[in-house]
Amino acid sequence: MMTRLSSTITQLAKFRAMAHGASAHPVQDRLDDLIAFGSNPGSLRARTYVPANLAKGAALVVVLHGCTQNAAGYDHAAGWSQLADEQGFVLLFPEQQRSNNPNLCFNWFSPVDSRRDSGEALSIRQMIDTMVAAHDLDAERIFVTGLSAGGAMTSIMLACYPELFAGGAIIAGLPFGCATSVNDAFARMRGEGYPSDDRLPELVRAASGHQGPWPTISVWQGSADKTVAPSNAERIIAQWQALHGVGDIPTEQAIIDGSPRRTWRDKKGRAVIEAYEIVGMGHGTPLNTVGPDGHGSAAPYMLEAGISSTGQIAKAWGLMTKSKARKAATTQSARAQPNNAAPQILQAHRPAPKVSHKAKGVSAIIEDALRKAGLMR
Repeated sequence: MMTRLSSTITQLAKFRAMAHGASAHPVQDRLDDLIAFGSNPGSLRARTYVPANLAKGAALVVVLHGCTQNAAGYDHAAGWSQLADEQGFVLLFPEQQRSNNPNLCFNWFSPVDSRRDSGEALSIRQMIDTMVAAHDLDAERIFVTGLSAGGAMTSIMLACYPELFAGGAIIAGLPFGCATSVNDAFARMRGEGYPSDDRLPELVRAASGHQGPWPTISVWQGSADKTVAPSNAERIIAQWQALHGVGDIPTEQAIIDGSPRRTWRDKKGRAVIEAYEIVGMGHGTPLNTVGPDGHGSAAPYMLEAGISSTGQIAKAWGLMTKSKARKAATTQSARAQPNNAAPQILQAHRPAPKVSHKAKGVSAIIEDALRKAGLMR
């Protein structure tokens, strides 16, 4: 028990460091507000990007930021609106509010917010329905991606509304249905306490009653991630393998821009699961910000890795249909941000506070620490 308590408080310290380290310089906000989109039970903000001269029947990409981030900052760093201009699709950025979570994490560990037609999950669904209707979008080409807590919320959306999405991409995230409290969440982030892999698909089946077809899954994980243990990527893969009817052994293995990629194809030959391991990368979204194929700008938890997750994910979804000459990225942040930016920030956290186990029970100690860190309502 004391080991688990120490690990939990250490993780809280990391989140406090993240909150301080991710207060980046102001970036250009290219996004607009979506004001009215339903009852919004999760009290989220909705930000959008619609390229000029949008063709009828365009695709929609839903992008979920990580803790301490906001929609505009994530878009600027990941380069999604830049790519949307080039390829002609629409973006929706659900944004967490400090009144819900002071660290701006989506509440993926909350039972209210992680089930179908409830809380934050329903708010995002309402945003999607509103955007599809307002812009005459292709309901067969709706995709979702997210980082960290946004990656965990991506898992929730894919499990709770599988009929809605053609595909999803989970970056440094977690599988669906394995945490129902903040204590659970920290344990899962450490890769601890999971049910057996053969039970994981049943959690998805039970979330909606859907019988298929299932959305395609793209999993991205840094091998040196100290915030979300890399073993979580394997649990995500295991959760979807049985649903797609594929085995443990990948159909294909390749090196893409220096990073290993595994691919699983179904009986029809369709790539239904892919997994990228970014060797040596810490916690964050992998980017390639330079050269003719570069997108975005490096920032805390948005890491120059020589591979563009934004571009590769869009390619897997069939969104890279237009060839366009591009100028090499020369932003100061791309030049100045080292590949190990996130690990350096994580190492800067305060030491875990000493606590008296005689004064309070262990549960009360954890709850007090969580509230002070903004991770419990």
